[in-house]
Amino acid sequence: MALTTVSELRTTLGVGTLYPDATLQEVCDASDAVLLPMLWKPVWFSVAHSNVVGTGTLYFDIPVRDIFYVGQTVTIANSGTRYNGSKTITAVDTYSISVTTTHTVVQPKHPIEPFGTVTGETYTDWTTDTAVQNAALMIAVEIWQARTATLSGSNAIDFQPSPYRMSAQLLAKVRGLIAHALDPRSMVG
Repeated sequence: MALTTVSELRTTLGVGTLYPDATLQEVCDASDAVLLPMLWKPVWFSVAHSNVVGTGTLYFDIPVRDIFYVGQTVTIANSGTRYNGSKTITAVDTYSISVTTTHTVVQPKHPIEPFGTVTGETYTDWTTDTAVQNAALMIAVEIWQARTATLSGSNAIDFQPSPYRMSAQLLAKVRGLIAHALDPRSMVG
């Protein structure tokens, strides 16, 4: 899911064909990497896993019995090669789900660090939300400026220059645009 396209960024920056698409795509991808984790989506975090021959179990630190159901297809990531990918849930318990895997040995429960992700069906396409698209474009421009105009900084509220373009202020600049789309779980702190 690309929130900002290379052509949009190229036009906004006014760089014409001066830079190759791959260079601009890196900036678009970085913008997505900053913004997408903040947007609300059906993702839960698996904290541990165990397996028996042919079946793997993912564990959560919240009750998931009312979130997942047997027969549901989910996308698992960051949980090991035998778990990762699109899987169909075969069992649901209070704090765990099981899926069919290619495990050939038994392994006891052990942690996943950093946490794995389990994503259900997505009903919202953020690429069609103009406020989110504009926020992504603004972040991409800031990233581009930080790469190409070193020490240009930004201005603080008292109009004093700051050398920290990529500070916590980056998301603060677009928070109003994405307020309707922020995941409540991402607003800690």
